[in-house]
Amino acid sequence: MNVRVRIAPSPTGLLHIGNARSALFNWLFARHHGGVFILRIDDTDQARSERQYEDDILSGFSWLGLDWDEGIEVGGLHGSYRQSDRLDRYRSVATDLVERGLAYYDFRSSEELDRLRTTAQKSGRAPAALIRNPGGSLDEARRRIDSGEKAVVRMDIDVSKSIEFVDLVRGEMRFEGDAVDDFVVLRSDGSPTYHLASSVDDVDYEISHVARGEDLLSSTPKHIILTEAMGAAPRTYAHLPLLFGPDGKKLSKRHGDNSVKAYREQGFLPDALFNYMSLLGWSLDADTTIFTRDEAVAAFDFGDVSKNPAVFDTEKLSWMNGMYLRAMDPAEFEAQAVSAVEDDVGRDLEGDERAVLAEMLPLVQERVKFTSEIAGQVRFLFVGEVDYDERSWNKTMKADAPRALAASIDGLQDLGDWSISAIERVLRAMLEAEDLNARKGLQPIRVAITGSNVSPPLFESLAALGAEQSIGRLRAALDRLDADPD
Repeated sequence: MNVRVRIAPSPTGLLHIGNARSALFNWLFARHHGGVFILRIDDTDQARSERQYEDDILSGFSWLGLDWDEGIEVGGLHGSYRQSDRLDRYRSVATDLVERGLAYYDFRSSEELDRLRTTAQKSGRAPAALIRNPGGSLDEARRRIDSGEKAVVRMDIDVSKSIEFVDLVRGEMRFEGDAVDDFVVLRSDGSPTYHLASSVDDVDYEISHVARGEDLLSSTPKHIILTEAMGAAPRTYAHLPLLFGPDGKKLSKRHGDNSVKAYREQGFLPDALFNYMSLLGWSLDADTTIFTRDEAVAAFDFGDVSKNPAVFDTEKLSWMNGMYLRAMDPAEFEAQAVSAVEDDVGRDLEGDERAVLAEMLPLVQERVKFTSEIAGQVRFLFVGEVDYDERSWNKTMKADAPRALAASIDGLQDLGDWSISAIERVLRAMLEAEDLNARKGLQPIRVAITGSNVSPPLFESLAALGAEQSIGRLRAALDRLDADPD
C-alpha cells in the first residue's frame, strides 16, 4: 500500500492541540506503513493568515518530532505546498466543472438565498435543501460574467445519488444526495472555498488517506463528489474523535490555552506530550500508558482508533510529564537545568556554581513536573538576596516562626562542620528544645533560605548555600519579622 497522508493547517492562529493530535495520528500511520507524511499550508483565507502563525505551526511540529517528508520548507515533487500559490489551478478546475455541466454560475443575491433557506426550514427540511440549480444557459451566464456581474460557482448535485464510503474509524457511511447542498466551490471574488482547494490538493498531491477531525465528516461527501468530478478515485477517509475537556464539553478556550506553544512554555516535554496525545482516541494495548515513539509506530492503525470523544485531561498530562522528567537521563536533565537557570538569573553560571547545581539536581529531578519549575527550585543558590514568595511567607511566618529562626541561628552560627548530617542534627535538636513540630519549626527556615515553601530538601539546601549566606538569610528573615510582627 502506497501511503501518502497530509496535515493541512491554516495559519490563522497558534497550533492547537487538536490539530497536533490529527498530525500525530497521520504521522504514526505514515511511519507504520513506510509512507509519506506531507505538511501543506491551507492559507486561502489571506485576510486572517499570518506568517507568525505559520512559523508557530512549523516550530510546533518540529518540537514534537513530527518530521515531514514533503511540504513547506522541505519541498517535493508537486510544486508549491502553499494554497495561496495555487489559485490559478483552483480556478481552472472550477471553470472546467462548469464547462462540463457539473457546476454552475449562481447570480442569486444573499437575500434570495436567505428566502430559500427560510422556506426550507419552515417545511422541515435542511436550510440549503432548496438551493439548487435555477437553470439557464451557460452562454447567458458567460455574457453576464463578461458584463461585470458577480457570481459564485456551485456544484450541481445529483440529488438522486447517494454517497457511500467506508471510514476507517467509523465504518460504513452513507449520505443521501438530497442532504448535500449545491455547495460553493469558487467565491464571487475568484477565491476557492475550503472544499475545492482541499479536494484539488488531495488529488494533485496523490493523497491516499485523509485523516481529520470528526467535525469535518459532513464535508466528506462534498469532497468525494468533487474528487470523482475531477476523474479521480475517492481517498480513504478516517474521521478522528473530537477532543473534550474533563467537563464533557468540546475542548475550547473555556478549558484554557490549548495551543502547543502554551504547553511548551509551561514546561512540558515533547516526548510526554507526544505520548499523551497518542492516547487521545487510541492506545498501545489495554494496559500500557507510557510507551516510546517506536512502539507507537509499530502498533498504530486507524482501525484501532475509538469512535468516542477523547478527554484531554491536563492533570493526567502533568502526571505523565513528571514521569518523563524523572526518567530523563541525568546529563540531559542537567543540560536543560543549566540553560533554564542561566536564562532565569540572566547570566552564565561559573564553574563552582555549576558544581553546586549538579549536586542539587538529583533532588530537583525527583520533584518537578515541568521543566519550567527547575529554575524556581534552585534560584536561591545563585542570587545575592532571596526574593520571598509572599504567599509562602504569609502561610509560614506565623507566631512560632521568630522563635524557630532565632534558635536555628543560635545552633548553626558556630557549626564548624557545615555538612548535611551536621545541619540536620542541629535543627532536629532545635525542634526538640523548642517543642516545635517540623512544619512550625522547619518551614520558616525553608522560606527564609529559599524564598518559598516549595524547594529541594531543607538540609541539603542549607549545605549547598553555605554557612555565611544561610546565616545571613535567617537573620534577614528574623529582622523582617521583628520589623513587621503582624
